[in-house]
Amino acid sequence: MSKTVGLDKKDQLSLAPDPSRWKALAFIALAQLMVVLDATIVNIALPSAQHALHISDANKQWVITAYALAFGGLLLFGGRIADLWGRKRTFVVGLLGFAAASALGGAATGEAMLLGSRALQGAFGALLAPAALSLLAVMFTDAKERAKAFGIYGAIAGGGGAVGLILGGFLTEYLNWRWTFFVNIPFAIVAALGAYLVIREPSGTRNRSPLDVPGVILSTTGLVALVYGFTRAESAGWSDALTISMFVASAVLLAAFVTVEAKVRHPLLPLRVVTNRNRGGVYLSLGLAVIAMFGLFLFLTYYLQVVKGFSPVKTGFAFLPMIAGMITGSTQIGARLMTRVPPRLLMAPGFLTAAVGMLLLTQLDIDTSYAGVILPAQILLGLGMGTAFMPAMSLATIGVEPRDAGVASAMVNTSQQVGGAIGTALLNTIAASATTAYVTGHTALGAGNPELLKLQAMVHGFTAAIWWAVGILAVAAGIAATLINTGRPGGSSVSGLGTGEDIEDEVRIPVVAH
Repeated sequence: MSKTVGLDKKDQLSLAPDPSRWKALAFIALAQLMVVLDATIVNIALPSAQHALHISDANKQWVITAYALAFGGLLLFGGRIADLWGRKRTFVVGLLGFAAASALGGAATGEAMLLGSRALQGAFGALLAPAALSLLAVMFTDAKERAKAFGIYGAIAGGGGAVGLILGGFLTEYLNWRWTFFVNIPFAIVAALGAYLVIREPSGTRNRSPLDVPGVILSTTGLVALVYGFTRAESAGWSDALTISMFVASAVLLAAFVTVEAKVRHPLLPLRVVTNRNRGGVYLSLGLAVIAMFGLFLFLTYYLQVVKGFSPVKTGFAFLPMIAGMITGSTQIGARLMTRVPPRLLMAPGFLTAAVGMLLLTQLDIDTSYAGVILPAQILLGLGMGTAFMPAMSLATIGVEPRDAGVASAMVNTSQQVGGAIGTALLNTIAASATTAYVTGHTALGAGNPELLKLQAMVHGFTAAIWWAVGILAVAAGIAATLINTGRPGGSSVSGLGTGEDIEDEVRIPVVAH
């Protein structure tokens, strides 16, 4: 039964919808856009930054990975801090810190300074992202309003990475790579000022329990070891001693984390948040989908620029169909159908539609037509991912106790960021192995035209990895279809005040009328 039943009038008023919630959504969305696009905006600028700061080929991936390691490793801690400090305060601190780290990156004079700034961006992003999502979770409780709010948020979460590629292209070509960092500063300042003036966090939603320090240490080190293991595998191979050590260490640390969380009185991540069948299905399927998508962003960027000879700006615009598809899928399909059909009937078909789009890209060759293959593939990818992301974002926080909203939101971001880091490393490893094998098997062609062999081998590597991405998206669809069994939201409101033990019950019980 909903915990709102039996509340006195004062408590009911404190739960009334915030009249400024839609203005707040604008600033939350702006901040989320900044965080998500920053994960990819540097991709297009990377060649220029690498040349300017004399970063070796072996170390260039650390510009991306340093951000992902800090972000993915610290998200659970950031979510708990949001529950403890208050989401508004954590949100504003995260924004200002992100702006300062971005200024440091734009002013970088060497490799170490740039990599350090990226790690700082990730750390402050780990404060900012779960605070943003948990604010939405506690501010929007009406089912239809929640669908609209999460439709906007889902479109940004899904399409922000592609927006980053476009913005990165403009800034790199017409200014220089440093502006891919400096551009975050006005974003962050506007969002922080707006949040400070507009956001009113609902009362009684903080978790003031003592911080679970062993949980923080074990989760952070375990996640960092996991992501670094995949990153190391790309450069040193899967049989490398350090690679294997990282995977073993990660398994031990994360197992110890689960053991600790099951026993301590005030856990960093209450196991009730992740053991729920529906939320677990969301976290797992989202993580797998992001593994496929992040690798694709990198492959298509290099394919368009290196193989097809597109300029940075032209490359950015080439991703517009994917963005349009994501926005349409999230706001027009996902948001409109979320209150009418069960989430699995949006998520599973969405992931399958994206898999079909990915399947088209396995046909890439050095002379592939953009309009004939890449354009329809991007539209399908965008529509599918937008449709799937929107209900996933909402479902991951429905029925969670307000005191757990921060860590539940952090788990959404953790699955995305760790998935992104794993996707970049894993699919790059597959692509590199396939490229090497192709060169070895076509040495005769290389003697006559080494440049042609290089391009053909690169594209062969991309398509080999994309086949894996197709399979990963198909598995994500299967998980969404089998694990997620909650029904559609049946009441006019969805409770953010439940026990978190059964989302299906929570979704169907209307909140007491305001």
